[in-house]
Amino acid sequence: MSSRRSRSRQTTSSRNITDDQIHDLVSKLQQLLPEIRNRTSDKASASRVLQETCNYIRNLHREVDDLSERLSELLATTDTAQAAIIRNLLMQ
Repeated sequence: MSSRRSRSRQTTSSRNITDDQIHDLVSKLQQLLPEIRNRTSDKASASRVLQETCNYIRNLHREVDDLSERLSELLATTDTAQAAIIRNLLMQ
């Protein structure tokens, strides 16, 4: 076997994630998600955790969009000096 093939196989095998690592990552996600973390039931399935993660991220995106829109409206209704102060605070 050529050294190039050997290196390729080593790189591929080092990128593989074990079942234990997947379980650990799903458990960590589960602890971060308010919807699952606040439930009294035992552990959720990995697919449920991933589904809840996607839903949570979508909700966060919606909140960011809403807050950005509200901030834009606020900046449009304030005077120039106040808007500059708010922009400076946001940049910090």
